[in-house]
Amino acid sequence: MATERTLTRAELNRALLARQMLLERADIPLPRALERMAGLQAQYAPAMYIGLWSRVRGFERDQLTRALEERAVVQATLMRMTIHLVSAADYWPSPSPFVRLAGSCGSRSQARRLDQDEASLAAAAQHLRERLGDGPLRRREIDEIVGPSAITGVGLWVDLVRVPPSGTWERRRADLYAAAEDWLEPVEVSDDEAVEHLVRRYLAGFGPATKGDIASWSGLAVGDFTHVLERPDLRRFRDERGEELLDLPDGPLPDPETPAPVRFLPAWEATLLVHARRTGILPEAYRPRVFNTKTPHSGEHLPRRRGRAARASASSRGWQLRSSVEVV
Repeated sequence: MATERTLTRAELNRALLARQMLLERADIPLPRALERMAGLQAQYAPAMYIGLWSRVRGFERDQLTRALEERAVVQATLMRMTIHLVSAADYWPSPSPFVRLAGSCGSRSQARRLDQDEASLAAAAQHLRERLGDGPLRRREIDEIVGPSAITGVGLWVDLVRVPPSGTWERRRADLYAAAEDWLEPVEVSDDEAVEHLVRRYLAGFGPATKGDIASWSGLAVGDFTHVLERPDLRRFRDERGEELLDLPDGPLPDPETPAPVRFLPAWEATLLVHARRTGILPEAYRPRVFNTKTPHSGEHLPRRRGRAARASASSRGWQLRSSVEVV
């Protein structure tokens, strides 16, 4: 049996930058860019625009607003119960595993959390679905229908998406909701297909990666996608600690000495989160300074906290903050 190749941190670093289009901007449509990067976190609307500008050649702000209006891309609460921007084609495979795995246990726990019984919560969701048949609703209108803070609970029965003009550069609060099946043409996706789709999207955008990294990003338990990892077409490597890394057969592995140009990264940039820690894009000594340690999942980036446009410069020799650099 052949010995599995060991990948250095530098190799993993450049692999991630290449797959995230941060080594070189890509000349591709926005939906395809989002598919390549496995979606984009979108809790703060301007972050979507900055994240795409750093990755897509010739990107202009109106392109994303127009893509949202044309329903080519969509915002919704998906992986890790976090708002993501994804292509319309990637929407339907994304919520399916979480609804299935939550199952009746999840609906009961949501009901307990909201101090309601399961039947009442299901009835509220049905009423909300009927009201959404007349068109999108504001968050305050939904709160009036299902009760304050219950929107996460009814999500087990009603797939919701956030729609423009809310959640754009011009109107940043994403508080206008539509039923997904009204906003996007429904697509039948089996649970197994959906789980495999998520795993492959992650490896394409962030691989090579460990099982734990996939779980951390997706919000699924490792046992939920073990069957996908047994596919014979997946490549297997080891990191410098000896942990197994999995990858798609055609995932790029650039030379670790490939120059890394400066890129401006937005708030909640996925390449800096814990699931991508293996790549060393953000050295651990800087993590407490870049993220608010009280809320590490959704921390504030240092440039925003200081209130000025600092830039981050990454290279194979290290990482440091600079007051000004040339962005290419």
